Amino acid sequence: MLFVINYKTSPATRNAGQKRFLEGGGLPPANVKMLGRWHYADGSGGVTVAESDDASAVAKWAQDWSDVLVLETRLALADEQMGAVIAG
Repeated sequence: MLFVINYKTSPATRNAGQKRFLEGGGLPPANVKMLGRWHYADGSGGVTVAESDDASAVAKWAQDWSDVLVLETRLALADEQMGAVIAG
């Protein structure tokens, strides 16, 4: 499964989140593959794309950061997958 995770920082927790990122890189658990991560240049947030067959592991990864980031995690489908959904 493919997941798109949007994250936002807040002024109250930005520094703590940046410190944690610098200390550990924000890497996912072993059963989640991070395909890419992009940060907004103004430091307000960014987006991560990850792949995993374990939605609970993705949720745990998000939970681990939810004290310093606002996260929105969505399951995403490739064109051919969405085409099959639409075709019924």
